[in-house]
Amino acid sequence: MRKHAVIVAGGTGVRMGTSQPKQFLEIAGEPVIVHTLRAFMLAFPDIQLTVVLPQNFIEEGANLITSKFNYPVEIVGGGETRFHSVQNGLATVKEEAVVFVHDAVRCLVSAALIRSCYEEALITGSAVPVLTSRDSIRFMEQGEHRVLNREQVLLVQTPQVFLSSCILPAFQVPYDSSFTDEATVVEKAGYTIKLVQGEESNIKITRPVDLLIAAEWMQEKNRIKDEPAAD
Repeated sequence: MRKHAVIVAGGTGVRMGTSQPKQFLEIAGEPVIVHTLRAFMLAFPDIQLTVVLPQNFIEEGANLITSKFNYPVEIVGGGETRFHSVQNGLATVKEEAVVFVHDAVRCLVSAALIRSCYEEALITGSAVPVLTSRDSIRFMEQGEHRVLNREQVLLVQTPQVFLSSCILPAFQVPYDSSFTDEATVVEKAGYTIKLVQGEESNIKITRPVDLLIAAEWMQEKNRIKDEPAAD
């Protein structure tokens, strides 16, 4: 089945504290979004790519992507919320496909995770990577708090992957504040969400310290890749 990835880079990265959106900041000598796009191209050389960029950074983003890749990438403008940005990206999916929606700033996503999500979505209709929490968790409500079992708390990552027959109609609804990610939209449309194992290194670049952490992860991955195979 065809594969179509919507890479969501519609935010301006206020928490990063820079004038430039975080997807354009560099890690290991290349912009974050370049690492992300390369991971999807590596996973599937035939994948269709759509990048959603902030409206006032479309030209800069387009020039950057064109300079780095000899590969067709469609670029669209973002919307008021993540929901609207994803909605704009999904409008470019014109045929039956497995659709990936991925945060541009999760630049350490592996080709292996991308492929495993694809395989699961083919079988069950969806695949959303998650990790269990390593920290103690407390739930606060009306001034009172209680401990939760951290084994039952799941941290959600991307790519979130769905058959187009599920995600496209699910997004043909008005925005609702309960829509925190693509899974919540698809779930509200009546579909069951299949959870798969995520990756510790698949972090989201949000704050300046995340750039340093990502650089260390990237260096470690390259070191392991370059190690000679054991006899």
